[in-house]
Amino acid sequence: MSIHISPDANRPSATIEIPLENPLPDYDLLQLEQPTPRDVDAVLVSQGFRDLVDDARGVLLDLLAHPPFQRGSPENANLDFTHSAPMPFELTQLTGAICPGDDESYRPGLWIVLHDPHAKHGTSLTAFAQERITAIANELVKRLAL
Repeated sequence: MSIHISPDANRPSATIEIPLENPLPDYDLLQLEQPTPRDVDAVLVSQGFRDLVDDARGVLLDLLAHPPFQRGSPENANLDFTHSAPMPFELTQLTGAICPGDDESYRPGLWIVLHDPHAKHGTSLTAFAQERITAIANELVKRLAL
């Protein structure tokens, strides 16, 4: 799975693009590779893809509330059993994407934008925040079996 994560310059946010590479029979997404972007549009509006986006939203919100374990994380030093700590990222966008494939083909994918609401305006994400976003994206792919 090729996940593309692009931190935004001078903004505390990043985009995540996850192209679907394998058929997902549970979502009736069998023929993913398409010859034109217009053909991918038909996949993006299908009920199966909408179900995938709904499931991805639920898993992603859980991962934002309970991020995957990261070695050296300041959150791991002090356990908070009250769950009162604010979420480190907020979900700004989750939608379908048309991803270029190999040999002039296209495939559907997920487009996600995460934002750090606690970061100073006009600053980029820290290296640790970028690592956390990578861990969240990898765990999302794992949980959804993408």
